[in-house]
Amino acid sequence: MTKPLEREISGALVAGEAGIQDEGPHPVDRHVGLRIRMRRKEAGVSQERLAEALGITFQQVQKYERGANRVSASKLWEIARALKTTVTYFYEGLGDQDANPPAAGGQDFLLSAEGLELMSAFPRIPQVALRRKLVDLVRAVADEA
Repeated sequence: MTKPLEREISGALVAGEAGIQDEGPHPVDRHVGLRIRMRRKEAGVSQERLAEALGITFQQVQKYERGANRVSASKLWEIARALKTTVTYFYEGLGDQDANPPAAGGQDFLLSAEGLELMSAFPRIPQVALRRKLVDLVRAVADEA
């Protein structure tokens, strides 16, 4: 009799051989990648500089940030050290995947240059009323589009 893990692995191999298409990066991998990119931008570190600190190529950093490649536990530890944060930072906001799947559109936006710029600038607006008006403006423009 095979062990449960072996059955699961065998099932995955059979499913892959049957031609079942992968739906892209796993939501957790995308979330961790997004958090890597957000922290890197907050710290003012380029992909090239982070890659150099990790001993990898900047293309690999790009793949991590997109969630295209999974980040190993040891590499996530190195990334956290290079970006002066904790490993848990990369999982913040993840929540329960079954009860609350992440909105792909929101993550895609935050991965864009505009999303990162807005995310960085918005909290620096000291007036709460002005921030609220900006949210209302964006909502109105989006509703018209």
